[in-house]
Amino acid sequence: MPNSVSAKKRLRQSKDRRQRNRSVKSALRGQIRKVREAIESGDVATSESEYVIATKRLDQAAAKKVIHDNQAARIKSRLSAAIKKLKAAK
Repeated sequence: MPNSVSAKKRLRQSKDRRQRNRSVKSALRGQIRKVREAIESGDVATSESEYVIATKRLDQAAAKKVIHDNQAARIKSRLSAAIKKLKAAK
């Protein structure tokens, strides 16, 4: 347990940030899941529209340092490649 005033404040801030980051990550995972499900079902239009939303959420999470910039770029790249592969198959 923190003893000093500043350590107590850091603990409060850490708890708030952790809660905020968890909600951002949870929403992000849900959006990525929607894109992957649309790709698996073979629905190009839905996968593209969900991908746009996922891209925005990934960029926002990376800007807030919830996830690393390169991780966001990697996920976007892999989703985009999967959508292109789906289009080519049709």
